[in-house]
Amino acid sequence: MKYQTILLEVHQAISRSSNLDEVLQVILQILQHSLNIKSGAVFLTDETGKTLNMAASIGYRAEAATVKYSIGEGLTGRIAETVKPIVVPQISKEPLFLNRASSFNPREDREQSFLGVPIVLDYKTLGVLIINLPYSPKRDLEGLLQVLQLVGSALLHPIRMDQLIMNERQRLLNENVILKQKLHEEFSFHNIIGNSHEMRDVYEQVAQVARTNTTVLLRGESGTGKELIAEAIHYNSLRAEKAFIRVNCAAIPENLIESEFFGYEKGAFTGALARKKGRFELADGGTIFLDEIGELSPMTQVKLLRVLQEQEFERVGGVETLKVDVRLIAATNSNLEELIGSDRFREDLYYRLNVFSIYLPPLRDRKTDILLLADHFMLKYGRQNGKPVKRISTPAIDMLMRYHWPGNVRELENCIERAVLVCDDQVIHSYHLPPTLQTAESSDTVTRFSLEDAVASYEKELIQDALKTTRGNRAKAARLLDTTERILNYKVGKYGVDVNRFKSL
Repeated sequence: MKYQTILLEVHQAISRSSNLDEVLQVILQILQHSLNIKSGAVFLTDETGKTLNMAASIGYRAEAATVKYSIGEGLTGRIAETVKPIVVPQISKEPLFLNRASSFNPREDREQSFLGVPIVLDYKTLGVLIINLPYSPKRDLEGLLQVLQLVGSALLHPIRMDQLIMNERQRLLNENVILKQKLHEEFSFHNIIGNSHEMRDVYEQVAQVARTNTTVLLRGESGTGKELIAEAIHYNSLRAEKAFIRVNCAAIPENLIESEFFGYEKGAFTGALARKKGRFELADGGTIFLDEIGELSPMTQVKLLRVLQEQEFERVGGVETLKVDVRLIAATNSNLEELIGSDRFREDLYYRLNVFSIYLPPLRDRKTDILLLADHFMLKYGRQNGKPVKRISTPAIDMLMRYHWPGNVRELENCIERAVLVCDDQVIHSYHLPPTLQTAESSDTVTRFSLEDAVASYEKELIQDALKTTRGNRAKAARLLDTTERILNYKVGKYGVDVNRFKSL
């Protein structure tokens, strides 16, 4: 009956707590007051499965907490190695008893008995439970061993659950490290597409300012990649581990922008059912990116100026002043100087923002980057849509190079995405491009084709494409087009195709 009570208390202790250390300690206390043990401990195997470390103990000195055994070493190690329990009636007569935890002093202590059982799951040793108790020739060691084995079996669940939790926690930590590394790689300014002289100047400026806390103002037309540069600055800064908060000032209604920036207290206005943190509070320690900052109202500009100067603000409806440590990156496609002249933008805020200005050139001023960007978008959307598109034809490239790109990189990306979707082979041709690129101004074509002109244009494009593939070799190009070299030469002369152009590719 006594043993049943012990097992009941053990199971109750396991069900009350999910903390393994707490469970092990409580179970050892149960064994101490129920069986009058002198000392006891639970050892768990490490990740390698070669060492037993003390996880919980009772009746030992404090320094015993660091005791460990190799598998096969001493009585504890032998239990783990053989996966069999060991009973030693008199430990003074057992050479394998190493007494590493100093639980027995043969000169001062009475004789002791030792019992130890393995904690096993699927033939794998998870740990060892041991107890020492005063020796008595009448003690029922066999009955005690059975109880200890049942206690060891009861410990399987909490030990296994703790291992699963620790493994999951480590997996999440590793995954977090990998994700952060990918973020650093993805937003490294070395991965931004473009090697024109204008973009190299931008990269140099980003490298200069990234690892500082300086406010940055990004200027340039819409679609030039200001947000991408802002991300590159943040993820290459000392704040890379903290939050990067994006805010499009033009997309938030004027009556809501203050609460979006600074948050609000419960009951500040109708519908404010709970306190909400603002974007600046969420960005504390990190970076906030304010896009289209030229669209801010004069009242919001005043409050933004205070945050930049004092690094403090109050939530809407609140009286508590909150301090934040935030780096600001602002962007605009507006002419702020003209806005200042017309009293639509504060001059003092302009000077506070314009500490380090980076100008992003429009795509029409960096023609050499168009083909690099087009190839990048072609491969990107080819993978996304399962299209085996491998290259862009020469006439299509010429059309891309002649266009003036008012929408900049964003327009080019949308253009290539559409071309990939409508492309039915491995090559993007000029007729796959949007109609906006196929105007008289952008492609030097007339608005209406006769049948003869349409056939001639298509023939010329096929010939140019074949010559590009064969690097200007007319014989190979003729075979590729399933025609004769004489006919090909005639067509080359008729359409004025410059063969030498393709020999240098």
